[in-house]
Amino acid sequence: MSEIEELLEELGKLPPGAPNTVHELAETLMRIKSAAGRWADVLYEVRQWSSHHAGPRASAALEIAFRKAEESYVELEIAHKDVRESAGGQLRHARDQGRGKSPRTR
Repeated sequence: MSEIEELLEELGKLPPGAPNTVHELAETLMRIKSAAGRWADVLYEVRQWSSHHAGPRASAALEIAFRKAEESYVELEIAHKDVRESAGGQLRHARDQGRGKSPRTR
């Protein structure tokens, strides 16, 4: 499976609509962050190939797109970490109530 096909498959797993709980938000951000990382990888590969086969404007545009994809990944990582930290009490409480436990601890 190509990197693009894997990215599309990952995006297809995202739940429709907005999250309803902090736990769902954290899970959604984690998945979006992963997809953003894959997208940056795809752009990196295309950028590398284009530097030898395309004109300078195409290479420059792909360089900018790659940088923006990397920035997007970093911003999503910050958001995901913040949601996990700020909602830590809520997530711990849900885990203590039996929701959110890993299969090994049930």
